[in-house]
Amino acid sequence: MNRYPLWKYAILVVALLIGALYALPNLFGESPAVQVSAGRTSVRVDVSTATRVEEVLAEQGLKPSLIQFEGNSVKARFESTDDQLKARDALDRAFNTDPAAPTHVVALNLLPRTPAWLAALGASPMYLGLDLRGGVHFMLQVDMPAALQRRVDVLTGDLRSALREKNVRHGGIARNGQNIEIRARDAETLEAARGVVLDQFPDLQVVETPDGSEFRLVASVKPEAARRVQEQALKQNITTLHNRINELGVAEPVIQQQGVDRIVVQLPGVQDTAKAKDILGRTATLEVRLVDESTEGQSAERGSGAVPFGSERYLERSGQAVIVQKEVLLTGENLTDAQAGFDSQTQEAAVHLTLDAKGARIFRDVTRANVGKRMAIILFEKGKGEVVTAPVIRGEIGGGRVQISGRMSSVEASDTALLLRAGSLAAPMEIIEERTIGPSLGAENIAKGFNSVMWGFAVIVAFMCMYYMVFGMFSSLALGFNLVLLVAVLSMLQATLTLPGIAAMALALGMAIDSNVLINERVREELRNGAAPQSAINAGYEHAWGTILDSNVTTLIAGVALLIFGSGPVRGFAVVHCIGILTSMFSSVFFSRGLVNFWYGRKKKLKTVSIGTVWRPDGGVPAVKAD
Repeated sequence: MNRYPLWKYAILVVALLIGALYALPNLFGESPAVQVSAGRTSVRVDVSTATRVEEVLAEQGLKPSLIQFEGNSVKARFESTDDQLKARDALDRAFNTDPAAPTHVVALNLLPRTPAWLAALGASPMYLGLDLRGGVHFMLQVDMPAALQRRVDVLTGDLRSALREKNVRHGGIARNGQNIEIRARDAETLEAARGVVLDQFPDLQVVETPDGSEFRLVASVKPEAARRVQEQALKQNITTLHNRINELGVAEPVIQQQGVDRIVVQLPGVQDTAKAKDILGRTATLEVRLVDESTEGQSAERGSGAVPFGSERYLERSGQAVIVQKEVLLTGENLTDAQAGFDSQTQEAAVHLTLDAKGARIFRDVTRANVGKRMAIILFEKGKGEVVTAPVIRGEIGGGRVQISGRMSSVEASDTALLLRAGSLAAPMEIIEERTIGPSLGAENIAKGFNSVMWGFAVIVAFMCMYYMVFGMFSSLALGFNLVLLVAVLSMLQATLTLPGIAAMALALGMAIDSNVLINERVREELRNGAAPQSAINAGYEHAWGTILDSNVTTLIAGVALLIFGSGPVRGFAVVHCIGILTSMFSSVFFSRGLVNFWYGRKKKLKTVSIGTVWRPDGGVPAVKAD
């Protein structure tokens, strides 16, 4: 009646071992570390980088406890934060000889002290949120003038196309700062250009400024339109940061606007700090322009002449200069997807781009009208442009599918695709503040949060053992198993534990023991009604199960609602709460039943059970005493 088959005991033992194994890494804590990773897509980090890190640290007399090369970064662990700070400064000087153009990202980090054998099994500790362990805090400055300038560039190209469609033969269009200058040979042409601007460009205001014998019309962005551009740029950058952080897999990030041109990013429990800094700081945007193949442009490309008016100079990865026109044909805004792959002909690493309908139409028209000319695809990172490739247009390219290739590795192609896929930044950003923030509630409150769980656990155990005797001891063991299992599941999910999560953990303990109280009282009730001990145990668990299931399901529904509609601390509470309900149902019913069956089920002639004193309702005479 009260016996489990061997396979059920095996399941309980396996669950206990797996729970203990994956909860164990949380006991080892963390160690300070310095992480070195590539600051540009053209920079490689490999085993030789790890050797150089070791040499630099040895020259400074610093002895790291471990230097390891993982993926695209080198991590050096230290025993103290003093050594960590000294190592960071030394490595930054060694790898970034030119502070104005850093090639590597050298950042502080915290790495778990999980033993190698546990790490090999995939066991990792939970992340702690900003209110417990802290995390990384970034303050980013959005370059609003650059956003406005980019908008003026787009308006300049659109205005040139509109005048061409209306057959307005102007004397030239050029951007001068934040203004667009339109030159005309006569007043009639000037008025025609003014009409086009007023009819098709409501964001522009025009002023006529004579220039000698020529007529000149100066168009500028209206103040309200400029504010709208800046607001949209800030919103788009926040959305893009969300996408990029999602690509990094960061749990519960905080991204919010501060002031009119700043964005605060807080990443709780982040381990790969250098990668987060790299991804956030790289303002990767894509621009497609035509190469200036005029005589002056070719002379400037060879270095024997000045860059002609209306063109700019950029470098390829090989260092070769390319002179491109200022007019931007396409930007990252026209990009819908970017995937790393390989060139079907050369088998070189490449990035395959998919354009939206507008971008595909523009790209088709441009390639059809410029067959035999070169087109430059420029990738801007941290405000600096680099020509990824400048191929010759062999024919019209339709369908909206474009390939970027140009002596890049597969890792560089993957990183470039990630940045472009995560979204184009409407304006460049610069990290103006970076710090690892400590627990916002202080070490005292953190200790109180953990102590509340431990003291609550201890008081519950003491009460259960005194009131329910051996059954109380079984309930306490099941409660401990529930706590271990809850921590193990959170660790396996790599969840971020916050102070509200600790509150949910304490609540889960109370709900778990409540299920055992229901079971114990049902067993007592059966004994009070005269049932044999073995029958009372079986009936107690069977009859209590329905009540336990109903109460936990209704509570789980409330937790799921918090998880779906909540945010921030509420969501952190809901995650632990929902997982705690599931683990408590397993531990309080099945695990405790296994302990009871193992202890009492083997006794054929059981006369008494140790469940405290069972009183009859008719005068208080004990019916069954504790053995």
